[in-house]
Amino acid sequence: MDSIFTLLSRVSKPHPVHGLDTHPPDSEEDVIAFIEQAPGDPIKFEVHKASGYLMVDRPHKFSSLCPTIYGFVPKTHCAEKVAARCMEATGKKDIIGDGDPLDICVLSTRTIDRGDLILTSRVIGGFRMIDGGEADDKIIAVVRGDAVMSEWNDIGDIPAAFRQMIHHFFKTYKENPEKPEEHVVDIAEIYGREEALRVIAASKEDYVAHYGNPQEDFKTAVGAAIRKIAAEVVAEQQQQQ
Repeated sequence: MDSIFTLLSRVSKPHPVHGLDTHPPDSEEDVIAFIEQAPGDPIKFEVHKASGYLMVDRPHKFSSLCPTIYGFVPKTHCAEKVAARCMEATGKKDIIGDGDPLDICVLSTRTIDRGDLILTSRVIGGFRMIDGGEADDKIIAVVRGDAVMSEWNDIGDIPAAFRQMIHHFFKTYKENPEKPEEHVVDIAEIYGREEALRVIAASKEDYVAHYGNPQEDFKTAVGAAIRKIAAEVVAEQQQQQ
């Protein structure tokens, strides 16, 4: 059955959320990132969940632009487990997951100036962001193989000014300057690598709870279809005898 997936991969593009692996083959701690946006993009791009195509979500409303490569981790989902992790860490109540794949900001010395691509990244931390009562964590990682950032192993290794730039963007990018009292986004915590790995694990559990195992489901469906066709062929042959 695995040969079917090999053949399909040669003629069709995997869905970025469901068809790509969470981790590279050689590591259960590094993660694959599907990149939706390049640093400074004035347009908010997102993967269209139904088709897997990259789509224009909206122009950014205000002047703040994301300072990092930005996307999500495949086969993750922010729901009950991620929300529970958020409530446990912050003491807040009635938090729910945002219902999207887990977001990731990837740092790179070299310019990556477009989205709709994948890369392998080393996780070093994250922001525990709450957006309108929804857990919306932002994992922070560096491009694997980046020689300049090779010694950045935890969130504290990022120069403070750079970390504050990322923090400021996510804390303020939805703020309306005419309504400064309305704080839509709260960054309740900045956490390190170990907690980031726990959040990723929770999001993988949420994905399985909501989507199951697409590969296994596909195998089951194909197997059932083959058995049905075989039974119909046998029945037809028996009628002809």
